[in-house]
Amino acid sequence: MNNIKFVEPQNIEKRSFEIIQEELGDLKLDHEKEPIIKRVIHTTADFDYVKNLIFSEDAVKKAKAALKNGATIITDTNMACSGINKKAAAKYGVDIKCFMADEDVAEEASRRKETRATVSMERASKINGPLIFAVGNAPTALIKLYELITEEKIMPALIIGVPVGFVNVVEAKELIMSLDIPYIVAKGRKGGSNVAAAIINALLYNAEEE
Repeated sequence: MNNIKFVEPQNIEKRSFEIIQEELGDLKLDHEKEPIIKRVIHTTADFDYVKNLIFSEDAVKKAKAALKNGATIITDTNMACSGINKKAAAKYGVDIKCFMADEDVAEEASRRKETRATVSMERASKINGPLIFAVGNAPTALIKLYELITEEKIMPALIIGVPVGFVNVVEAKELIMSLDIPYIVAKGRKGGSNVAAAIINALLYNAEEE
């Protein structure tokens, strides 16, 4: 117990980010990407994201513009949906949707022998206005988005491709990175719903910064 340092509850997050900066040392991060990378590290305690998070050109700038234009955020898990700061989203009139638990989605997926994530992405593609997809769990969601984009049925304002796992995860992320669209991808096997939510929150918290 002697090594435990008391930190007032309201200062825990601030102190966490100070520790992250201390451990990064002299490493200079891109100004636009820095808040996103640091918040993902804060969420995961994993400094591999410094090199694993891949950003398409101007992805952050385009994502912020879409958020300020009242984009709809689509997640592939209710966990990611729950983790997004609703107050920050409401500031810009941003709606957050997840169709994964919808009964009719499950029924259609079962009938077609597809994943619920696939059906959810199809459903989301019919929403009007700018769309931001935050995928932290299902590589099949990214595969379906790739198909919809290449078929010119959808043009997302941003795809956050950070599913975690082993089966088709790396391959699905590579598909997204092969497209000429805005994306933020966690290259390799790492990721998760918490990472997807952290990226969205970082974008929302810093939307006014250029």
